[in-house]
Amino acid sequence: MNQSNSSIPDQSGKRLLSLDFFRGITMFLLVAEGTALWSVLIKEPVAGSFLEPFFQQFHHHPWNGLRFWDLIQPFFMFIVGVAMPFSYAKRLAKGDSKRKITQHIIKRCILLLAFGVGLHCGYRRELVWELWNVLSQLSVTIIIAYFLMRYKPSVQIIVSFGLLILTEAAYRLFPLEGFNQPFVKDHNFGSWMDLLLMGKTSSGGWIAINFIPTAAHTIWGVVAGQLLLTNKPEKEKLKKLIIAGLIILAAGYLLDWTSITPIIKRISTSSFVMASGGWSVLALALSYWFIDIKKINKWIFPFVIVGMNPIFIYMFSQTIGGQWFNEFTGIFVHGILGWFNASEFLMALMTSLTVLALEWLLCYYLFLKKIFFKI
Repeated sequence: MNQSNSSIPDQSGKRLLSLDFFRGITMFLLVAEGTALWSVLIKEPVAGSFLEPFFQQFHHHPWNGLRFWDLIQPFFMFIVGVAMPFSYAKRLAKGDSKRKITQHIIKRCILLLAFGVGLHCGYRRELVWELWNVLSQLSVTIIIAYFLMRYKPSVQIIVSFGLLILTEAAYRLFPLEGFNQPFVKDHNFGSWMDLLLMGKTSSGGWIAINFIPTAAHTIWGVVAGQLLLTNKPEKEKLKKLIIAGLIILAAGYLLDWTSITPIIKRISTSSFVMASGGWSVLALALSYWFIDIKKINKWIFPFVIVGMNPIFIYMFSQTIGGQWFNEFTGIFVHGILGWFNASEFLMALMTSLTVLALEWLLCYYLFLKKIFFKI
């Protein structure tokens, strides 16, 4: 890597607390989803109340628009990118060869793909070949971002926008009748590719080749991570993050507001990638300023420990949690609250919160035992 030999010092032992927090809060929100908490909080009596619009933000937008929950996957993919230069530097400091690191990355991506496909099998309760899960997407974006790490940040950024232009062109120029409507659900190039890759389309309009445009999120994460590894003053790093985040954010929303390209997460339009990418960079900048510069970080521990086993707790909440543990916990919560004639809403809410607390305690136990699952 050109940059690592000059401007990036050996900081393999350095921890970026803001990154730990950012990863932790993102995983905490994902684990909460696995407990059905966000689904419970849009049912009666919340439904129809002044709180409903707020809790709707924890659900994906049905098509053209952007809600908070649409940012979670970009956050996740961006965070992985930010961590890559730190991990790379740490492995080099340990004496690992570049060849060994590359082999590790490839192995990791194969496992992520297997986990992603396996989760869909669990959701369907049968063997299926489906590639819409975030882990399947991440298995490709990591490979792309990793092999670009050896080039200057300017080259990485150019390639990232090249991927957005490539995707935009494919959607707009695809000529096949029935799939030549770029921003119409089930009638776009991505849906045709899904039929080619999997023989099916997603009922929700999700697209497997979203990994091409969203690779930009992981690439931008790598560039941000490389910046934070440099010896540049903290305020200069912060300034660059804020400026970059605002530019990308404004570009994404401008494309949508001018009706050039609508913001649609489910097909990862270029406007969505830029808007969500901008929010990702700004979220990192805010965390960096608050936690690493201002040193206001004593309160982050509960979230940090969730992020120390991110793939494990995500897989646990989506498999054992969603398919057994949630219901099993509900037996006891419903039974106890039933003695007090609690409402169905309260019992469902307390079940989700109890499961969330128990899964947090599992993360805490693993932390105390210094058990960290890595792939």
